[in-house]
Amino acid sequence: MVKVKNKITKEKKETEIQRIVNHYFYSKGLSLEKIKNDAKKRKIIYSRFTRPAKQLLELAGSIQKAKKAIDKVAEWAKSRNLDYAIETVFKKWLEIDSLKPKEIVKKPFYMGNPMIWSQAKKKWFVIDEDGEWHEFVGKEKDIKWKIKK
Repeated sequence: MVKVKNKITKEKKETEIQRIVNHYFYSKGLSLEKIKNDAKKRKIIYSRFTRPAKQLLELAGSIQKAKKAIDKVAEWAKSRNLDYAIETVFKKWLEIDSLKPKEIVKKPFYMGNPMIWSQAKKKWFVIDEDGEWHEFVGKEKDIKWKIKK
């Protein structure tokens, strides 16, 4: 009877580990079909991810906490254009509650030229190609806000 009980527990653990590995791949933007096809073609060596997933499950204590940790690290890494692995969750474990995605900074532009706010003069200035500053006399709606790269 003991062997049967251990076998059931082992099978349950394997499915929990598979769920964590699959969640990691989902966070990378892969579907279950893509994971299966890549595993068949040997583009993904699925077994390489099972040990870290098992360790993460033991560290987190539950599947939900492990998935939440993967999501947090994925969001943090993607916002900084960094690659991440399940092992990255271990490395960031102590600071996982304080991990925040990088703030998106938008810069003002007018007709393709950058703008600067002068705190002293309380006015917007447009910087032309030669680096000269010109007082902005347009309307607020004419300012285009673009993400800084």
